[in-house]
Amino acid sequence: MRILLDTNIIIHREASRIYNQDIGLLFNWIDKLHYEKCVHPLTIEEIGSYQDEEVVNTMRVKIGNYNQLKTDSPETEKISILREADKSRNDFIDTSLLKEVLNSRVDFLITEDKGIHRKAKFLGIADKIYKIDAFIDKCTSENPDLKDYKVLSVKKEYFGNINLKDEFFQSFLEDYGEFETWFNKKADNISYVCITDGNVKAFLYLKIENAGSESYAEIKPAFEQKKRLKIGTFKVTSTGYKLGERFLKIIFDNAIANMVDEIYVTIFDKRDEQRRLIALLEEWGFKYWGEKETKNGSERVFVRDFTKKVLENPRECFPFIKRSSRVFLNPIWPDYHTELFPDSYLNNESPLDYVENAPHRNALKKVYISRSFYKDLVRGDIILFYRTGGYHESVISTIGVVESVITNIASETEFIRLCRKRSIFKDDELSHWWNFRKHNRPFIVNFLYIDSFPKPKVNLKRLIEIGLIKSINDAPRGFVQIGNDKFEEFLKEARANENYIVD
Repeated sequence: MRILLDTNIIIHREASRIYNQDIGLLFNWIDKLHYEKCVHPLTIEEIGSYQDEEVVNTMRVKIGNYNQLKTDSPETEKISILREADKSRNDFIDTSLLKEVLNSRVDFLITEDKGIHRKAKFLGIADKIYKIDAFIDKCTSENPDLKDYKVLSVKKEYFGNINLKDEFFQSFLEDYGEFETWFNKKADNISYVCITDGNVKAFLYLKIENAGSESYAEIKPAFEQKKRLKIGTFKVTSTGYKLGERFLKIIFDNAIANMVDEIYVTIFDKRDEQRRLIALLEEWGFKYWGEKETKNGSERVFVRDFTKKVLENPRECFPFIKRSSRVFLNPIWPDYHTELFPDSYLNNESPLDYVENAPHRNALKKVYISRSFYKDLVRGDIILFYRTGGYHESVISTIGVVESVITNIASETEFIRLCRKRSIFKDDELSHWWNFRKHNRPFIVNFLYIDSFPKPKVNLKRLIEIGLIKSINDAPRGFVQIGNDKFEEFLKEARANENYIVD
């Protein structure tokens, strides 16, 4: 496997000062999988034009660690079209890198450059162009036996118990002159943190701001007075374990619990890690609002409307779902249940057995593989997941909302590719499920995990008593629609938090 590395990746790796903390994990995976690290001759030219002479000299020495491409692949019609739009030498170099991927001289290109990713979509090779975190995700999901992290869980912790000298906080100390003083004054405040092998991997601080209690004079355009949840400090390093989504769930859970009207964050846009965080927030409905002027410079302001409404894209209104939507019961075997829903463990299951050390556990976007006779689900349908287990132990544990359904899957390879990052199964297990019944291939339901019902959960015995299921022999064996009146009755019986349900 040949991996072509863009200039920004080489700079991050070989610079004397750490620009991107994810780069070490990226190169660790490349070396572990014995991939060939390649560099384009034009990348060497680009490095030579770098303004920092010390960096240039360092790079000239270290560039020998990479395999320089010896030949230039031929131009194609699509490449020629891109060339016409190139306005600078850097644009020309970007197109030249993509040409090597298009002509299969290299397998993948890793770059943080948004322009290259846009060009890749035009060329139809977007699936071969990766950002750092996406490539780490790929390696983690495809090679579960080579994962380094034994425990990767999120916990609440006082600021005062967290090591501010951890390399993780270096970017905050550089971007905010007062960060150390601010951090120390928060010693008795609660944060959310993920620490692995003594190193911080993710950190989140949230603050509730009541209407009329805050001045937003530095934010333009001005905020109206509302009850808001402020994402005060938020950073996640790439681990391949979907920590960003796990922390987003914490943000949304706090917003629901405190019934805020809006969530907002102020963030610089000068580091790759910040740009990736912005992209994650935008994916989940945050919109650019304006700027906040501070003594440290201008920060961008992103706002998420959190009034109760349902939009066409479930991510943009997450976790809200419509009460009048179609509702389906769907069974899931005990062996797979708590792996997919770590927050839905039962009384006889220990949460310590389900620390969040797998991507599918942390992810809000999940995959369910089904052979259900009924498969005509649509975006916005509600799924109640029914954990099988008998008369007393079968329970409805979890609620989700459908994002999409994929039924026409061309091959086993495509099936594995579509499932890999969100499924609880390894590749060989996915292959098994694809070939289990060749006359009845599985289909895929992409859904968003909304909530887990409180314990004790409503079991099959009680579900029969309230008429949601007719008898023990009538328990669901695939997607089974239930009436909205029965859904209402179940919500009351389950003591569900209805704050995320829109009338």
